[in-house]
Amino acid sequence: MFKKLFGSSEKVAPANRLATVRNITVGRTVSLDPLAWRRLGDETQFALDRDVLDISAQGVVSLDSGQFVHRFYTDDHVMLQAMSDDEAGLESYDFSLFVPWTSAYPPGERERRIWRDRLSAPVFHGAAEELPDYPRFWFAESDAIQPPVTLWETIWDDRAATTPYAKIFQTCMLYARELGGGRELMLALEQQPEGGDTTHEIMIGIPLEMAEFRA
Repeated sequence: MFKKLFGSSEKVAPANRLATVRNITVGRTVSLDPLAWRRLGDETQFALDRDVLDISAQGVVSLDSGQFVHRFYTDDHVMLQAMSDDEAGLESYDFSLFVPWTSAYPPGERERRIWRDRLSAPVFHGAAEELPDYPRFWFAESDAIQPPVTLWETIWDDRAATTPYAKIFQTCMLYARELGGGRELMLALEQQPEGGDTTHEIMIGIPLEMAEFRA
């Protein structure tokens, strides 16, 4: 997501300037406390079969507000996400963990329009994906139709690389539902990689406390 990764006029961004967030970066492992999702019990759709993540790629999103979103991926697309007020990720907060739920290739513009309409509604009705309904978390103060958020993510898969692995334009909305043991998140998005095929993705997530993970 989406502009120059490092805000520099240099044509090649130094790879060693990739963010390291709480010691997390490409090539490292992250240990998780399984209680982070087990406390949600049988109510949650979130499921993860391990408590260690091998980070093989990381992405960064530069928001118009001046904040940054840092994303760390495994080979099977589990994503650990953090927010920060600085590009280096030194002041990080608002951690979350997401696992893939569905991925589909829209056959045409009609399907893309229907997906965008679903992402614009105050409640995402998830029956088609075998999910419950999720109220909108972003823009939760309004029941009006709200266009989804658009972002660019720049992804790197090697700290020694001089060019990013991918740049992906995303149209997305974040949802949440309150369970007896805590909050469950759902991220629905359309991904348009440069030079690649458009996909529609759903990821199920949970908030993470700082004590619930370490690298």
